[in-house]
Amino acid sequence: MARRLLLLCLLALVRPGPVAAQHLRDRLQDLFTFGSCGRPLCLDGSVSVANGHGDHFIPDLIAGNAAVIGFLTDAIAANVASVPITASASGETYRFVGGLPVKTSESLGPIFAERAQTMGRGRVFVGAHVARAPLKTLRGVPLDGLLLNFTHQDVGTPGLGDPLLENDVLRMNLELFVDLTVVSAFVTYGLTDAVDVSLAVPLVHTSLQGRSQAEVLPFGSTAVHFFTGTSETPGLRANAATFGSSTGIGDIALRVKANLHSGERYAFALLGDARLPTGNEENFTGAGALALRGYALGSAQFGTFSPHLNAGYLLRAGEARNDALLVTGGFDQPLSDWATLAVDVISEWQIGENENPLPGTVHFEFPFTRTVEPTNIPETRDHRVQTSLGFKFRVSGGPTLLVNALVPVRRGGLQPYVMWTAGIDFTF
Repeated sequence: MARRLLLLCLLALVRPGPVAAQHLRDRLQDLFTFGSCGRPLCLDGSVSVANGHGDHFIPDLIAGNAAVIGFLTDAIAANVASVPITASASGETYRFVGGLPVKTSESLGPIFAERAQTMGRGRVFVGAHVARAPLKTLRGVPLDGLLLNFTHQDVGTPGLGDPLLENDVLRMNLELFVDLTVVSAFVTYGLTDAVDVSLAVPLVHTSLQGRSQAEVLPFGSTAVHFFTGTSETPGLRANAATFGSSTGIGDIALRVKANLHSGERYAFALLGDARLPTGNEENFTGAGALALRGYALGSAQFGTFSPHLNAGYLLRAGEARNDALLVTGGFDQPLSDWATLAVDVISEWQIGENENPLPGTVHFEFPFTRTVEPTNIPETRDHRVQTSLGFKFRVSGGPTLLVNALVPVRRGGLQPYVMWTAGIDFTF
């Protein structure tokens, strides 16, 4: 069984993915394109030679508010690669005394927290888990209630507002629906009594739907910016919609855990985790850059109660990506000889200011001083805190089943209201 699963994982690495006519990232940008111009924020009705104002919101898109589009696309891609992977080893664990295995845990183990105990030389842990996360909020703002304001190019006197047409604002109401389903196959092998190595291969399905409603808010009595019609009968509103989905191999995880101490009550270990950029960033099945995680693991045993604490660092390669401190704490408690309760708190704390900041407040100087906020998405650090509640069930003479709910309590970045996980594990 373990050899077959490992072979499937290796085949997934070399299997070519389908060639898409249009990436999901491009479909997202379709929400900013109206009419037949073919360019984001181009106003069809104002492109004519007689008017010539059709491209005056495009420089703002390129210079400033492009950050909004980039932020949305990067948030989706990064979230796919941040879906938590379940613990690399579960079920019963052992320590070796005089060369003989001694059971160190009565429970079926944690779900997301990593415990410090290793599996033991030659033991194999394999399984498959499915996680589903309908993404609902972006920094706490509902995805179906995003507001974007695009301002005019500064074409006259320095300082927006002169001439008066620079006071026009293009407002967009954006509704996004993003759904992730991640199926992960994994295998962990006890290389020695104190060292485990793991491989996890995710298959990611991302679906995207979106609608946008754009409206030109003219400052003067005569409209010079419009989508259709003329200055006398301007069409100031336009709509766009898009949908699409993609399925492919996500960012593959390689892990190694080294146990430093395993006593009757306490155990300590180090864990290294590398997420390879094997997913397709353009189709939102991967982050598009290498991510490295390093953890210090601590576990304890008080009767049947088993608490765990993981502290580590996340190093993200690539541009406009923030590193983070990682802290996960939890416990697992047997409810019977065939059922275990597992509770975790998973947190990620962004380091430094945002590498991909949103545009700041826009200031108008003429005919009077005023400001416009480019978006209702707050400029805050993407700290995340999630609580996990799950159960593991041992089937007599067979596998271990698990069900789990992961609920965000601090809404940094792009998150669902709840992420559901179910899976099946085997230990040999």
